[in-house]
Amino acid sequence: MDYLPAVEIEYPQGRDINASIIWLHGLGADGNDFAPIVPQLRLPDELAVRFIFPHAPSIPVTINNGFVMPAWYDIKELDIDRHVDEEQLKQSAAWVHDLVDREIERGVPASRIIIAGFSQGGAVTFEAGLSYGSTLAGIMALSTYFATADSIEINPVQNTLPILICHGTYDPVVPEVLGRKSVATLQNLGFNPEYISYPMEHAVCPEQIRDIGDWIGRTLTA
Repeated sequence: MDYLPAVEIEYPQGRDINASIIWLHGLGADGNDFAPIVPQLRLPDELAVRFIFPHAPSIPVTINNGFVMPAWYDIKELDIDRHVDEEQLKQSAAWVHDLVDREIERGVPASRIIIAGFSQGGAVTFEAGLSYGSTLAGIMALSTYFATADSIEINPVQNTLPILICHGTYDPVVPEVLGRKSVATLQNLGFNPEYISYPMEHAVCPEQIRDIGDWIGRTLTA
C-alpha cells in the first residue's frame, strides 16, 4: 500500500515505541512544520512516542487563485461557513486511517494513537478521528473548524473519545467563533471536549505547547 510521505520522529530515541501521534499540518505547509515542537512538549520518557507528520499532496486551491500548494482539500470560499471540497477532505481522512492502520501493524494499539491537526489538518482530524473503527486515545484540533459536522458518520466506539481544542482569540484566518462552534457541536453530539484559548493569532504559542504536552501526557497515561 502507498502511504502519505511523512516525517517521523521517535521520542525519546532508543526506546520501544508504545504510542503514536499522527499530526497534520495546515494549508501550504508540510510535515516539517510541527516537527520542531516535539522536544518542547517535554513528554515523559516512558511514553516513548512515535510522531508522524505527513505531507499533504499539492493541489490547486480556489481561494488562492488556483495556485497549486500542499493542501488536504480545496477551500472554495473563505467565508464563515468555509465551503470546502468534502470529497477531498474525506479522502484525506481515509489516508490518515491508513496511517493509523500501519501503526497498529507496527505494534501500537489504536487506544495508544492520537490524531492531531492544525487548521486544515484539524478539520481532517475531526473527520478521521471520529469516524475510525477502533477506539483511539484522543484527538487534538488546533486553530480549526469542524468542516464535516453535518455529514460525518461518527463511529460509536469513539463516543467517549478525549478531545482537546485550542484556538487563538485574535485568529484572523480561522475566527475563534469557529473553534467555539466546534465545541458546541461536539457537546450536542454527546462529547466532552476540553477547550483552551490563547491571546494569539493563527499560530501556536509557548503556553499552548506546554498545555498540549500536559494533555498528551494525561491522555496517554489515563
